Amino acid sequence: MIHSVANQEKQQKKMKQAEEKKGDAERTVTATPSAMFFQYNTQLGPPFHVLIDTNFINFSIKNKLEVYKSMMDCLLAKCIPCVTDCVMAELEKLGEKYRLALRLAKDPRFERLPCSHAGTYADDCLLQRCEQHRCYIVATCDKELKRKIRKVRRSYHLIFR
Repeated sequence: MIHSVANQEKQQKKMKQAEEKKGDAERTVTATPSAMFFQYNTQLGPPFHVLIDTNFINFSIKNKLEVYKSMMDCLLAKCIPCVTDCVMAELEKLGEKYRLALRLAKDPRFERLPCSHAGTYADDCLLQRCEQHRCYIVATCDKELKRKIRKVRRSYHLIFR
């Protein structure tokens, strides 16, 4: 009989400790960076720096949209389109079929951003860059990339329809 009472006391202590741990976990709140809110993010303002993805360039060519003018019409402010080295490498890999997209990306109005990481996967490069610097709007038509950006950073992205 004494043995079962001791077990009950141990179980009650374990339950109290589990509840205390649960209570501590509920009290911790991750701080949201002020750059997430448009009124506090002084970096994100005209002229807007827009990171352009490979499929966004292809989409604009397919629908006969001028990228620079369309971005300015959409955001109603001056835009600085930015193309990373990974996007350029991806366009070069696509070959002869996408030579017009490559020529468009080499436009002198587009700012060229160097990459310091290994590999040439453009989606990871854009995701990493917009996580590090909160002053970019990402222009993409890729559903998977949009989902990752929303999930990780809840950032701004530009879509033409």
